[in-house]
Amino acid sequence: MKRLIHTLLLFLVLAPASALAQNRNYVIGFYNLENLFDTYHDEGKNDYEYLPDGANEWTDFKYGKKLANMARVIRAMRDENKAYHAVLGVSEIENRHVLEDLVMEPAIADANYQIVHYDGPDRRGVDVALLYRPELFTVLESKPIPFTFEGSQINFGMTREEMDAFRTRDILMVRGLLDGEMFAFFVAHLPSRLGAKSNDLRSRGGEIMYEESLRLMKEYPGIKIVAMGDMNDNPTDDSMYVWMHGREKVDEVGPEDFFSPFVSMLKAGYSSLYYRGENNIYDIIVVSNSLLNAPKGTLKIQPIVKKKYYARIFHQPFMTQQEGQYAGQPFRTFSNGSFVGGYSDHYPTYIVVSNK
Repeated sequence: MKRLIHTLLLFLVLAPASALAQNRNYVIGFYNLENLFDTYHDEGKNDYEYLPDGANEWTDFKYGKKLANMARVIRAMRDENKAYHAVLGVSEIENRHVLEDLVMEPAIADANYQIVHYDGPDRRGVDVALLYRPELFTVLESKPIPFTFEGSQINFGMTREEMDAFRTRDILMVRGLLDGEMFAFFVAHLPSRLGAKSNDLRSRGGEIMYEESLRLMKEYPGIKIVAMGDMNDNPTDDSMYVWMHGREKVDEVGPEDFFSPFVSMLKAGYSSLYYRGENNIYDIIVVSNSLLNAPKGTLKIQPIVKKKYYARIFHQPFMTQQEGQYAGQPFRTFSNGSFVGGYSDHYPTYIVVSNK
C-alpha cells in the first residue's frame, strides 16, 4: 500500500512538469531601437551628432531616458506574453556598450540577456545585434556577413569605384540550439531608401541572406531559419519577395522558400512605421519552410493575432504619439529636431514558435 501511495504521489508531482515540457512557447522578435548611441565618440565613426556638444546635445540624461524607454517596451512585451523573448534581434545600436547598459536596465535585468554583436563598417557606426536568453538558446556559431557585390545576379548600374566605396551594416548570422533544435537567425538592417539605386542594394541584402540560408540548409538538413530586420522595404518589395523568396500563403511555400507573415498583415492595413506619410511594415520576420511545416511535437510558427496572422506588431498607447500632426504614429525620440523623449520611430515585431 505504501509503495502504491508513493507511486501515485510521484505521478502527481511529475505530471504537471511533464505537461509543461510538452507545451513550450518561445517569442522571437525584432526591434529597431532608433539610434541608441552612448555619449562618447567612437574613433572612425560619424557619431558627432550624438555627443553632448553635438547637434542633438546628447547628454547622459537623454541617454538614460532612451535606455529606460527601450527597456520599458521590452518589459511590456514580456508582460503581454508572460515571458521574455528567447531571442531578440535589434538594430540602430552604436556598439556593444549600449547593449550592456540596456540589458542591465532594472526593468529587464532579470531576463539575463546575453549579447552577440560585431562592430561593422557603417560610417555612422550603427550595427545590428542579437540578444538571447542562455537558458533557452545555446549559441554554437556566429559571424558578421559583409555586404559585398561579388557573385550577385543583380545588375546594379554602379561603377566599380562606387561599389568599392559603398558601406553599410553587416548582416549578423547566429546559429545555435533553441530547446535542443537547430536554428539559425539572421539580423539585418538593409540600406536606406535614399538614392535612385537603393532598391537594388536592398535586393542584394535579400539575396545575401537567401544564399547563406541555402548553404545552411545544405550543411544542416532540417535547420530552422528566421531572418529578421529593418529591411527598409515592405514584404511585397523585390528584396523580400523575389530575392528572399518570401511567400504570403502557407501552401505557396516550397522547400527552399520562406514564409512571410507580414504580407497579409500589410494588405490588411497593419503598420510598423510611417514613411513619408504612408503606413509600411519594414520590420520584417520571415521563416523557413522547416519552421512553417515542422513535424508534430517540434517547434513551429504559430498564428497569434486573431488566430489568423502569424506575427505581431507590438504597440501600446505610451509608444504612440497621441496628438499633433504625427498622432497615431510611433512616438519617437526626436521630433522636428527637438528631443521629445519618446521611444522609437518603429514598432517592434515578433513571432511565437511552439511545439504544440
